[in-house]
Amino acid sequence: MKYANRITINPNICHGKPCIRGMRWPVEVVLDLLLSEMTTEEILEDHPELEREDILASLEYAKLLVSGKSVNVAA
Repeated sequence: MKYANRITINPNICHGKPCIRGMRWPVEVVLDLLLSEMTTEEILEDHPELEREDILASLEYAKLLVSGKSVNVAA
């Protein structure tokens, strides 16, 4: 996984959901923003704490989950 270091799981942050770089930004929220038809540029403009690579990491993480492959992330 190219962006594995950007997805973290910590039981003390967001109930242990996969998050962006240990922040309180669950991957599912980033995916929801994309599903709401926001562009990457709009997301980054509205949420400057996120980086383009965070959005790509969220997509890559979701892709790996649906592929049935094992996903290892940082704690």
